[in-house]
Amino acid sequence: MKEEISKSEAENKINEFFLDIINKTPKEIDKIKKLAMTKKTKLKEKRKFFCKYCSFPYKNSKIKIKNKMKSVTCQNCGKINRWKIE
Repeated sequence: MKEEISKSEAENKINEFFLDIINKTPKEIDKIKKLAMTKKTKLKEKRKFFCKYCSFPYKNSKIKIKNKMKSVTCQNCGKINRWKIE
């Protein structure tokens, strides 16, 4: 049987994971995303550290800022992720 962890333990595990996101694989990122979904915790600003399509961490991706929009092109899949800058 799997060991159940509490919501606060899950949040601590997620925060520790994102301290060293650059050296993580897409498979590890998917596991953390699923942990956050099962415990109903929001990733908030942490979701901007990886591609939402392929879960590849942004290492040497192209970043463009224009008209208060930040566009990041994924190095792995080539998809563009956009966020508003305030």
